[in-house]
Amino acid sequence: MTYSPATRPTLYFIGVTTAKSSIMTVFPAWADFLGLKDAEIRGIDFRLHDDPAAYRGAVQFIADDPLSKGALVTTHKIDLFNACEDMFDVIDPHARLMDETSCISKRGGTLVCHAKDPISSGLAIDGFLGEGYFARTGADLFSMGAGGSTIALTWHLMRRSRGRDVPGRIVVSNRSQHRLDEIRRIHEGIETDVPVDYILAPRPEDNDAVLADLAPGSLVINATGLGKDAPGSPLSGAAVFPEKAVAWDLNYRGDLVFLDQARAQQQARALRVEDGWTYFLHGWTQVIAEVFDIEIPTSGPVFERISDIAREAAGR
Repeated sequence: MTYSPATRPTLYFIGVTTAKSSIMTVFPAWADFLGLKDAEIRGIDFRLHDDPAAYRGAVQFIADDPLSKGALVTTHKIDLFNACEDMFDVIDPHARLMDETSCISKRGGTLVCHAKDPISSGLAIDGFLGEGYFARTGADLFSMGAGGSTIALTWHLMRRSRGRDVPGRIVVSNRSQHRLDEIRRIHEGIETDVPVDYILAPRPEDNDAVLADLAPGSLVINATGLGKDAPGSPLSGAAVFPEKAVAWDLNYRGDLVFLDQARAQQQARALRVEDGWTYFLHGWTQVIAEVFDIEIPTSGPVFERISDIAREAAGR
C-alpha cells in the first residue's frame, strides 16, 4: 500500500471497512466542537489477519510523517501488536499486558502504543449495567470471541480490586484454539478469584449450549465481529438467552443478526438489549484525547453534547 503524506493533522482509522463507519462523518463535527479545526481522518483497510508487513508499513508511515498524528486500531489490535511491537518506543502497561494496540500516538518524536479498550469498555459496561450489578445479581459473563475486546472487558470485570462486583463466572468462546490459549495466558497475569471457562466453539450451536447453562441476568456479548466485519451471528437461530440477560453487541452498524436474535426474545425472556454505540463513543473519544493531547470528559454535559453531535452527524 502506498501512503500520501498528510497535509493537515491527521488521525488514521485502521480497520476492515472503515469507509462505512459513522466516524467518517462524526469526526469532522467533533473536531469542530473540540477546537481541532484543521484535523481530518483517513481510513486504512486491511484484510482480517493480514500480512505482518502490511501492518508494519502503516505504522512506519505514521511514525515518519510529521502531520500523521496517530491512529485508532480496531479488529487488527492483536495482529498489529504482534507485527509491530519492536517499532514502538513506549508500550503502555495495558498494551503490554494484553499484547494489543488499539491506539497509536506520538509525543516529541516518541511513538507510543496504547491499549485503550480496558478504559473504554469499562466506561461502556459500567454505564449501562450500573454500580454493583454483578454483586446484586450473581450473574455470569459470556463473551463470544477471544480477541482484544474480550481481553479488555474481562480484565475490567474480573479484577480482585472490584470486590464483590464481579461475575459469578466468566465464559469465553472462540472458533480457534490459539486465541483461547492466548487469552488464558493473559488472564493468568490478572489478580482474580473469578473462575473462567475457555470454550472452543467452531459452530454456533456450541455457543447455544453455553447460553443454556448461564445464570439469570448474565451479560452475553458478541465480540466476534460477526454482523460487521463478516456476516452472521455467533449464535444459531435456535439459541435461547437466559432470563433477564443483558445482550450486548459491540457493533452498532452492519447486519446485526445477534441483536435481532436478542430482540426477538426481549419480551418473553425479559432481556435488555444494548448495541455498541456508547462503546463507539468512549472508544473514539479516548483515542482522540490521547492522539491530539486534549482533555475530553467521560460523563456530564460536555460528553452528552459529544454524544448528541455524533448522533446528529451519523443520522441516528
